[in-house]
Amino acid sequence: MRTLPFLRHLAALGLILLAALALAGTALGVDETQSPAPGVTASPGPTPAAEPGASPTPSASAAASPGASVAPCPNPTPAPTGTPPPAGITPTPTQAPNLCPAQPNGADPFSLLAWLFTPIFQALFIGLAFFYTTLGDIGLAIVALTIVIRILLIPIFRAQIVSQRRMQMLQPELRAVQQKFKGDRARASQAQMALYKERGINPAAGCLPALLQLVLLIPMYSVFNLGLQAPDVSSMLRVFGVQVVDIACQTGDASPACIDPTVRWLGNLDASRPEILFLIPGIAFGLSAIAVVSALLQLVQTRMMLPNSTDPQAKAQQRIFLILPLFSIIYGSFLPAGLFIYWIVTTIFSIVQQYLIAGWGSLFPLFGWMPGFARDHKPRFPVLMPTPVLETVQGKPTQPARRSPTDVAAGTIRPARARGRTSRRGRRR
Repeated sequence: MRTLPFLRHLAALGLILLAALALAGTALGVDETQSPAPGVTASPGPTPAAEPGASPTPSASAAASPGASVAPCPNPTPAPTGTPPPAGITPTPTQAPNLCPAQPNGADPFSLLAWLFTPIFQALFIGLAFFYTTLGDIGLAIVALTIVIRILLIPIFRAQIVSQRRMQMLQPELRAVQQKFKGDRARASQAQMALYKERGINPAAGCLPALLQLVLLIPMYSVFNLGLQAPDVSSMLRVFGVQVVDIACQTGDASPACIDPTVRWLGNLDASRPEILFLIPGIAFGLSAIAVVSALLQLVQTRMMLPNSTDPQAKAQQRIFLILPLFSIIYGSFLPAGLFIYWIVTTIFSIVQQYLIAGWGSLFPLFGWMPGFARDHKPRFPVLMPTPVLETVQGKPTQPARRSPTDVAAGTIRPARARGRTSRRGRRR
C-alpha cells in the first residue's frame, strides 16, 4: 500500500507535536512546585502552627499520623525562605523532581492523557531499569529493550509487510478494474472490495503498526526525558506494592539522577538530553549526528518499502515519501538522544525484517549502481498471493460469478456463446 510510508512518518510527526505540548513536564504528573528551595534542607525542628482555616498539606498529614510511611514520590515541601542570596552569587540548582505516576486530577486533558499512558510507561521503564542493572550501560539497555519489543511485535509487523507486498502484487488487477469502471466510482469501489475479499487481503492491515509506533513513542519520550533525570525512581519500580527491580542510584553530585544517562561507547552521549554537535548559523536548531544516522536509515527503509514502478504519477508520490525521513534531522535539536537510539535500532530491525520477507524493494539501482547480489534476488520468506476464495453451495466450491482476475488484468471479455440463426430466412423448412 502506497500510504504505509506516509502513515509511518505521520505517526512520527504526531509524536513530536504531541510530546512537545502534552508530555513536557506533565507526562508523569510531576509537580515542579514541590521542588525544594535552593540550598534548603529539612530541619527536625517543630512544625509551625497552621493558619486558621488552612487545610493541612498531604506531607503534613502523613507526618502527623503515627506509623505512617511517607510516599517517595513528592519532594519535600519547601520551607519559608529567608533573605535572598547576595548579588553575584549563583544559587544552587533546584533538585530535579522525583519520578511519580500521573494522577487523573483536574480537567487538564494533557494530565488525563499522561495518566492513560502511565501503565505503558511503567512497563517500559521497568524493562529499561532491568537491562540497566544487568548490562551496566544505559545505551546497551536501550538497545536490548528495543530488540525485545520488536521480537514481541514480529507477527504484527510481518502482517503489515505481507499485506503491503500483496497490495503491490494486486496493482495490475486494480488498475484494470479502475479502467473498466472509469467514471463510476461506486461500481469501481465495489469491484475493488470484491477483489480484496476474493484474494483474502485486508487493505487496513498495515495501519495498526503505525498506530503502535505512536503509542510506544510517546511513553518512550517520557522514559528518556523524565525517567533518566529523576533522582528517585523507586515509585515507578513497584507494581501493586511489590518492588520489581532493585536499582542502585549513582552518587557523587549534589543532586544526581538515579540512572546514569551517559552512553560511553557513543562518545559519552547523554541519553536524556538532545545531542547538538554545533548550532547552524541563522537557524534556531543544531545538527545532531545521531539524528542524521536515523534519517539515513529511515530513507533506506522507505526505499525498500516502495515497489519498482514505471508510472510517472507513482514515481512522483515516491519522491514525496523519500523527503519525509529527512525531518528527523530537525527533531534531533530538541528530542532526547535516547529516543534516537531506540528509533535507530527499530529501523535496523525493520530493514532486516523487510529484507527477509520482501527483498530489496526499490532500493536498487542506487544512483545507477546495481550490485550483483541485488540482481534476481529472492527473499528468504517470499510472499505468495493467496488463491481466490470460492463460494460454496452445499459444501461444494463453485466458480466465481464475475470474471477471473486473469481476464480482468488482461481487459478481455468472454465471448458469448454462438446462438443459432433465428431469422425466418435461415430456418430449415
